[in-house]
Amino acid sequence: MQIYTRQLRVRHYEIDVLGHVNNGVYQNYLEQAAVEHAQLLGYSLAQCRNLGGVFVMRRIAIDYLRPAMADDTLEITTWLQQMKGTRAIRHYEIHRLAEVQPLVIAEAIWVWVDGVTMRPRGIPKEILTTFESIQPSDELSYT
Repeated sequence: MQIYTRQLRVRHYEIDVLGHVNNGVYQNYLEQAAVEHAQLLGYSLAQCRNLGGVFVMRRIAIDYLRPAMADDTLEITTWLQQMKGTRAIRHYEIHRLAEVQPLVIAEAIWVWVDGVTMRPRGIPKEILTTFESIQPSDELSYT
């Protein structure tokens, strides 16, 4: 499925006592990239609520390979591996701009939940159709 990429500059307040980006901050970067990807495809939080639910992150596995530092420009890339039933499996990579080796790789499971009960339910057909119709070579970017 489609690849979404966004760039950001590491802010000084995101640095921990070891002098690099705090591990928890990376999860914020990943979640924001997923939200922006959905928004660009027409599925903002408000639109999802109109469809009766929202996506919530159920599980994430993050491999921290190399550190990022203050003022680094990072490129966060995400794509969906699968969207089926109640779940969407999303992959991520974070690189320093213009570098090949990733700093972080991750995989998350997002679950569509009912907006009232917050219980899992099937992803609406409109969303499935949108994401499945996008070709892998299609790339969206936000800088």
